[in-house]
Amino acid sequence: MSVSLPAEPHPAPPPGAAIVLAAGRGERMRPLTDHTPKPLLTVRGQPLMQWPMEALWRGGFQHLVVNTAWLGPQIATHFADWPAGHPGGSLRFSHEGDDFGRALETAGGIARALPLLDTMFWVLAGDVYAPDFVFSADALARFAASDALAHLWLVPNPAHNPLGDFGLAPDGRALNLPKDAADAAPRYTYSTIGLYRRALFEAPWCDIPPGNPEGVAAPLAPLLRRAMDAGRVSAELFTGDWTDVGTPERLAALNAG
Repeated sequence: MSVSLPAEPHPAPPPGAAIVLAAGRGERMRPLTDHTPKPLLTVRGQPLMQWPMEALWRGGFQHLVVNTAWLGPQIATHFADWPAGHPGGSLRFSHEGDDFGRALETAGGIARALPLLDTMFWVLAGDVYAPDFVFSADALARFAASDALAHLWLVPNPAHNPLGDFGLAPDGRALNLPKDAADAAPRYTYSTIGLYRRALFEAPWCDIPPGNPEGVAAPLAPLLRRAMDAGRVSAELFTGDWTDVGTPERLAALNAG
Protein backbone atom coordinates (compact mmCIF):
# COMPACT_ATOMS: atom_id res chain seq x y z
CA MET A 1 0.00 0.00 0.00
CA SER A 2 1.05 3.60 -0.46
CA VAL A 3 1.62 5.68 2.66
CA SER A 4 1.53 9.44 2.54
CA LEU A 5 4.24 11.32 4.41
CA PRO A 6 2.55 13.70 6.86
CA ALA A 7 3.97 17.08 7.74
CA GLU A 8 2.48 16.86 11.24
CA PRO A 9 3.94 14.74 14.09
CA HIS A 10 3.59 11.04 13.40
CA PRO A 11 3.90 7.81 15.40
CA ALA A 12 7.41 6.45 15.87
CA PRO A 13 8.33 4.01 13.09
CA PRO A 14 9.03 0.39 13.93
CA PRO A 15 12.62 -0.53 14.84
CA GLY A 16 14.97 -2.24 12.43
CA ALA A 17 13.71 -0.48 9.33
CA ALA A 18 15.51 -0.44 5.99
CA ILE A 19 15.04 1.59 2.83
CA VAL A 20 15.48 -0.09 -0.53
CA LEU A 21 16.27 2.50 -3.19
CA ALA A 22 14.23 1.76 -6.32
CA ALA A 23 13.43 5.13 -7.88
CA GLY A 24 15.97 5.42 -10.69
CA ARG A 25 15.27 5.40 -14.42
CA GLY A 26 18.01 2.91 -15.31
CA GLU A 27 19.09 4.72 -18.48
CA ARG A 28 22.04 2.40 -19.15
CA MET A 29 19.69 -0.60 -19.00
CA ARG A 30 17.49 0.61 -21.84
CA PRO A 31 15.58 -0.77 -23.66
CA LEU A 32 14.99 -3.28 -20.83
CA THR A 33 13.88 -0.49 -18.50
CA ASP A 34 11.60 1.25 -20.98
CA HIS A 35 8.68 -0.81 -19.69
CA THR A 36 10.06 -2.51 -16.56
CA PRO A 37 11.63 -0.73 -13.58
CA LYS A 38 15.22 -1.81 -13.18
CA PRO A 39 14.77 -3.33 -9.69
CA LEU A 40 12.11 -5.69 -11.10
CA LEU A 41 14.38 -7.15 -13.78
CA THR A 42 14.82 -10.87 -13.16
CA VAL A 43 18.12 -12.13 -11.76
CA ARG A 44 18.43 -15.88 -11.25
CA GLY A 45 14.72 -16.46 -10.90
CA GLN A 46 13.44 -13.47 -8.97
CA PRO A 47 13.31 -9.67 -9.21
CA LEU A 48 16.66 -8.04 -8.53
CA MET A 49 15.40 -6.04 -5.54
CA GLN A 50 13.85 -9.12 -3.95
CA TRP A 51 17.31 -10.54 -3.20
CA PRO A 52 18.15 -7.90 -0.57
CA MET A 53 14.56 -7.81 0.68
CA GLU A 54 14.72 -11.52 1.49
CA ALA A 55 18.18 -11.11 3.02
CA LEU A 56 16.91 -8.33 5.28
CA TRP A 57 14.03 -10.53 6.37
CA ARG A 58 16.39 -13.41 7.19
CA GLY A 59 18.48 -11.02 9.26
CA GLY A 60 15.49 -9.99 11.35
CA PHE A 61 14.86 -6.64 9.70
CA GLN A 62 11.18 -6.95 8.91
CA HIS A 63 10.09 -3.38 8.26
CA LEU A 64 10.97 -2.22 4.78
CA VAL A 65 10.51 1.09 2.97
CA VAL A 66 10.85 1.33 -0.81
CA ASN A 67 11.16 4.62 -2.67
CA THR A 68 9.89 4.68 -6.23
CA ALA A 69 9.63 7.03 -9.21
CA TRP A 70 10.09 5.50 -12.66
CA LEU A 71 7.25 2.99 -13.21
CA GLY A 72 6.73 2.95 -9.45
CA PRO A 73 3.20 1.49 -9.54
CA GLN A 74 4.64 -1.70 -11.03
CA ILE A 75 6.83 -2.16 -7.96
CA ALA A 76 3.99 -1.50 -5.54
CA THR A 77 1.73 -3.92 -7.41
CA HIS A 78 4.36 -6.65 -7.63
CA PHE A 79 4.99 -6.59 -3.89
CA ALA A 80 1.41 -5.98 -2.77
CA ASP A 81 1.31 -9.40 -1.10
CA TRP A 82 4.75 -9.15 0.50
CA PRO A 83 3.47 -8.59 4.09
CA ALA A 84 1.12 -11.57 3.81
CA GLY A 85 4.06 -13.83 2.96
CA HIS A 86 6.24 -12.33 5.71
CA PRO A 87 4.10 -12.32 8.88
CA GLY A 88 4.87 -9.54 11.30
CA GLY A 89 6.60 -7.44 8.66
CA SER A 90 5.58 -4.32 6.83
CA LEU A 91 6.30 -2.82 3.43
CA ARG A 92 5.71 0.88 2.91
CA PHE A 93 6.35 3.11 -0.06
CA SER A 94 7.61 6.62 -0.66
CA HIS A 95 6.29 7.36 -4.15
CA GLU A 96 8.46 10.21 -5.37
CA GLY A 97 7.09 9.91 -8.89
CA ASP A 98 3.51 10.34 -7.69
CA ASP A 99 4.39 13.17 -5.33
CA PHE A 100 6.85 15.15 -7.46
CA GLY A 101 6.91 13.61 -10.92
CA ARG A 102 10.56 12.60 -10.67
CA ALA A 103 13.16 10.80 -8.57
CA LEU A 104 14.78 12.82 -5.80
CA GLU A 105 18.26 11.20 -5.99
CA THR A 106 19.63 9.29 -3.02
CA ALA A 107 19.87 11.92 -0.26
CA GLY A 108 16.67 13.60 -1.37
CA GLY A 109 14.84 10.29 -1.43
CA ILE A 110 16.07 9.25 2.01
CA ALA A 111 15.17 12.66 3.44
CA ARG A 112 11.70 12.27 1.96
CA ALA A 113 11.30 8.85 3.61
CA LEU A 114 12.63 9.86 7.05
CA PRO A 115 9.15 9.85 8.66
CA LEU A 116 8.95 6.14 7.80
CA LEU A 117 12.38 5.27 9.21
CA ASP A 118 13.85 4.75 12.67
CA THR A 119 16.75 6.71 14.18
CA MET A 120 19.10 4.10 12.64
CA PHE A 121 18.36 2.19 9.47
CA TRP A 122 19.81 0.23 6.59
CA VAL A 123 20.12 1.82 3.16
CA LEU A 124 20.68 -0.32 0.08
CA ALA A 125 20.18 -0.09 -3.65
CA GLY A 126 17.56 -2.23 -5.31
CA ASP A 127 19.73 -2.71 -8.38
CA VAL A 128 22.78 -4.35 -6.76
CA TYR A 129 23.18 -8.13 -6.53
CA ALA A 130 24.99 -9.24 -3.35
CA PRO A 131 23.55 -12.65 -2.41
CA ASP A 132 26.25 -13.36 0.19
CA PHE A 133 25.70 -10.21 2.23
CA VAL A 134 24.29 -10.78 5.72
CA PHE A 135 22.23 -8.05 7.36
CA SER A 136 22.99 -8.78 10.99
CA ALA A 137 21.78 -7.50 14.34
CA ASP A 138 25.41 -7.53 15.49
CA ALA A 139 26.34 -5.01 12.80
CA LEU A 140 23.51 -2.75 13.89
CA ALA A 141 24.55 -3.07 17.56
CA ARG A 142 28.17 -2.14 16.76
CA PHE A 143 26.97 0.85 14.76
CA ALA A 144 24.66 1.93 17.58
CA ALA A 145 27.57 1.82 20.04
CA SER A 146 29.72 4.08 17.83
CA ASP A 147 29.53 7.79 17.13
CA ALA A 148 29.50 7.24 13.36
CA LEU A 149 26.79 8.86 11.28
CA ALA A 150 27.15 6.11 8.68
CA HIS A 151 28.86 2.75 8.32
CA LEU A 152 29.59 1.68 4.74
CA TRP A 153 30.44 -1.64 3.18
CA LEU A 154 33.07 -1.18 0.48
CA VAL A 155 34.02 -3.67 -2.23
CA PRO A 156 37.11 -4.19 -4.41
CA ASN A 157 36.92 -1.91 -7.41
CA PRO A 158 35.08 -3.44 -10.38
CA ALA A 159 36.25 -2.87 -13.94
CA HIS A 160 33.70 -0.09 -14.47
CA ASN A 161 34.96 1.91 -11.43
CA PRO A 162 38.71 1.27 -11.31
CA LEU A 163 39.58 4.31 -9.17
CA GLY A 164 37.04 3.53 -6.47
CA ASP A 165 35.00 5.94 -4.34
CA PHE A 166 36.40 6.16 -0.80
CA GLY A 167 39.49 5.26 1.16
CA LEU A 168 39.60 2.91 4.15
CA ALA A 169 41.92 3.67 7.06
CA PRO A 170 43.43 0.88 9.22
CA ASP A 171 41.24 1.99 12.14
CA GLY A 172 38.06 1.50 10.09
CA ARG A 173 37.38 5.11 9.17
CA ALA A 174 36.11 5.84 5.67
CA LEU A 175 38.27 8.46 3.99
CA ASN A 176 37.38 11.22 1.55
CA LEU A 177 40.40 10.82 -0.72
CA PRO A 178 40.94 12.56 -4.05
CA LYS A 179 41.17 10.15 -6.94
CA ASP A 180 44.62 11.41 -7.86
CA ALA A 181 46.12 10.85 -4.39
CA ALA A 182 48.80 8.37 -5.43
CA ASP A 183 50.32 7.88 -1.97
CA ALA A 184 47.06 7.74 -0.03
CA ALA A 185 45.32 4.71 1.46
CA PRO A 186 43.71 2.33 -1.04
CA ARG A 187 40.38 3.40 -2.50
CA TYR A 188 37.42 1.05 -2.75
CA THR A 189 33.97 1.17 -4.31
CA TYR A 190 30.91 1.86 -2.19
CA SER A 191 28.72 -1.24 -2.38
CA THR A 192 25.57 0.90 -1.86
CA ILE A 193 24.93 -1.03 1.38
CA GLY A 194 25.22 0.92 4.61
CA LEU A 195 23.87 1.72 8.04
CA TYR A 196 22.84 5.32 8.64
CA ARG A 197 21.66 7.59 11.41
CA ARG A 198 18.77 9.93 10.86
CA ALA A 199 21.07 12.72 12.08
CA LEU A 200 23.09 12.63 8.84
CA PHE A 201 20.00 13.83 6.99
CA GLU A 202 19.38 16.70 9.39
CA ALA A 203 21.25 19.93 10.19
CA PRO A 204 24.14 20.60 10.22
CA TRP A 205 24.96 17.84 7.75
CA CYS A 206 21.95 18.19 5.48
CA ASP A 207 19.89 21.30 4.79
CA ILE A 208 16.82 19.47 3.47
CA PRO A 209 13.92 19.64 5.96
CA PRO A 210 12.89 16.21 7.32
CA GLY A 211 10.31 14.70 5.03
CA ASN A 212 11.64 16.80 2.13
CA PRO A 213 8.27 18.52 1.59
CA GLU A 214 9.50 20.50 -1.42
CA GLY A 215 10.92 17.45 -3.17
CA VAL A 216 14.53 18.63 -3.28
CA ALA A 217 16.69 16.32 -5.38
CA ALA A 218 20.14 15.80 -3.85
CA PRO A 219 22.95 13.22 -4.10
CA LEU A 220 24.31 11.32 -1.12
CA ALA A 221 28.06 11.56 -1.75
CA PRO A 222 28.47 15.21 -0.59
CA LEU A 223 26.88 14.38 2.78
CA LEU A 224 29.12 11.36 3.21
CA ARG A 225 32.26 13.26 2.25
CA ARG A 226 31.42 16.05 4.70
CA ALA A 227 30.92 13.52 7.49
CA MET A 228 34.12 11.66 6.50
CA ASP A 229 36.10 14.87 6.80
CA ALA A 230 34.80 15.12 10.38
CA GLY A 231 35.77 11.50 11.11
CA ARG A 232 32.13 10.42 11.46
CA VAL A 233 31.91 7.63 8.85
CA SER A 234 33.21 4.10 9.38
CA ALA A 235 33.55 1.32 6.84
CA GLU A 236 34.62 -2.25 6.24
CA LEU A 237 35.51 -4.32 3.20
CA PHE A 238 33.03 -6.85 1.79
CA THR A 239 34.60 -9.49 -0.44
CA GLY A 240 31.57 -11.65 -1.22
CA ASP A 241 29.76 -11.91 -4.54
CA TRP A 242 28.72 -8.41 -5.61
CA THR A 243 27.53 -6.94 -8.90
CA ASP A 244 26.25 -3.49 -9.76
CA VAL A 245 23.70 -4.58 -12.36
CA GLY A 246 24.14 -1.44 -14.39
CA THR A 247 24.09 -2.70 -17.99
CA PRO A 248 22.25 -5.37 -20.01
CA GLU A 249 25.58 -7.15 -20.39
CA ARG A 250 26.08 -7.49 -16.63
CA LEU A 251 22.50 -8.69 -16.24
CA ALA A 252 22.98 -11.29 -18.96
CA ALA A 253 26.25 -12.47 -17.38
CA LEU A 254 24.56 -12.99 -14.02
CA ASN A 255 21.72 -14.98 -15.54
CA ALA A 256 24.11 -17.07 -17.60
CA GLY A 257 26.23 -17.98 -14.59
